[in-house]
Amino acid sequence: MNTLRLLATIAVGAGLGLGGLVSIQTTPPSFRAPLAAAAADRMPLYYRDPSGAPAWSATPRKDDRGRDYLPVYDDDQAGPEPAKPKQQADSSRKILYYRNPMGLPDTSPTPKKDPMGMDYVPVYDGDEADDGVVKLSPGKIQRSGVKSTPVERRTLHVAVKAPGTVQLDERRISVIAMRTESFVQKVADVTTGTRVRAGQPLMEIYSSAIAAAAAEYLSTINSNIVGSNAAYGRGSRQRLTNLDVPEPVIAAMEKSHVAPVTVQWSAPRDGIVLERNAIEGMRANPGDVLFRIADISLVWALVDVAERDLGSIAVGQPVMIRARSFPGRTFAGAIAVIYPQVNKDTRTARVRIELANPDLALLPDMYVDAEIETAAPAPVLAVPADAVLDTGSRQAVLIDKGDGRYEPRAVKLGRHGAGYVEVRDGLSEGEAVVTSANFLIDAESNLKAALKSFAEAAEQQPANADHAGMGAHK
Repeated sequence: MNTLRLLATIAVGAGLGLGGLVSIQTTPPSFRAPLAAAAADRMPLYYRDPSGAPAWSATPRKDDRGRDYLPVYDDDQAGPEPAKPKQQADSSRKILYYRNPMGLPDTSPTPKKDPMGMDYVPVYDGDEADDGVVKLSPGKIQRSGVKSTPVERRTLHVAVKAPGTVQLDERRISVIAMRTESFVQKVADVTTGTRVRAGQPLMEIYSSAIAAAAAEYLSTINSNIVGSNAAYGRGSRQRLTNLDVPEPVIAAMEKSHVAPVTVQWSAPRDGIVLERNAIEGMRANPGDVLFRIADISLVWALVDVAERDLGSIAVGQPVMIRARSFPGRTFAGAIAVIYPQVNKDTRTARVRIELANPDLALLPDMYVDAEIETAAPAPVLAVPADAVLDTGSRQAVLIDKGDGRYEPRAVKLGRHGAGYVEVRDGLSEGEAVVTSANFLIDAESNLKAALKSFAEAAEQQPANADHAGMGAHK
């Protein structure tokens, strides 16, 4: 009896672990009398819930609906239950083998039961087609939510994404440097980062060379014999131009006929002061940069595009730029230059994108992300990406052949874009492919192949056994 109680405890624990996977029917009232008679002859090990729920009791009890718990005896029988009609085999069709009722890869050449007492299901000749087609019942199709869509030709839009930085347009940078030895007399209230306008005063310069050239030029234009000195006068003016004297200063001299002591230098363009080296009283040698000014109303985005995507982009393609400093905002531009060199370390190529920057929000060296919209030159055969079963080494789709029949078919894929994938081989336009629950159908197909291989192995075992017996007899 102790052994029986130990087995009962193990059975209860196993039932709890199964979590109610096995559905048990309740005992109808017509069988309660035989159950009571059986209980009088045998001692129950425990009592189980009449609805099949994972609940047990060591003593008789009732559930919430007033139904008696069912006794379980030492032979693991819960008492007499209504007889279930057994699945009758179709005598008019040939049975190939019997498969496990729970879908496990286990077959039998003869009828049998599984450990839970369920009959193995017969598989008839004709149910297993050699073409790999899986047939599902309408109920299973409805429960699984299988959906199909026709294969169509469409234009694939593929977005090439690349990171980059904002850089200045090198054509919009101006430098103010002296061409002769000069002295900075005065500097305007302008600092690095200040926005300036074209013509805005920056500093006043005294240079002996500029003063001498200005006096020489004024002497020519003040002479009464202008005709004989015309060529000389043009040469004197050109000397001022060569010394980079601003044109407004020369025009003022011609109008006033007075040579200024100092020369005023102004901003040559609208922009931002990137560099200010001018200090009042300093001496500037020829070539010294005193101011550097850049116009950032138009900037460049230099992005690094992966080598594999270079064939999809071209000069003139539109680009959307997103700056990490301004989430949710986009800047429109276009590809201006694709640099003819690939970085051997990163396997990327530099691409220049010109961007309008009217509000000057984009600043040099900002990080940006570029999205280049590309499209195939002609529509291609494409299917939804959800229709593809990709194992890494194998790509396939499931063809909906109608009447609940589905055929797995290997395909060769091309580019991906906007939720679709190009199919280069394996499909024809108009065929229907499964886009939902295709993994369940693929699992059913794999199970079918596994069961078939087990059946073939089972059929070969008796033949091998007979051959071995004949050899031993000899």
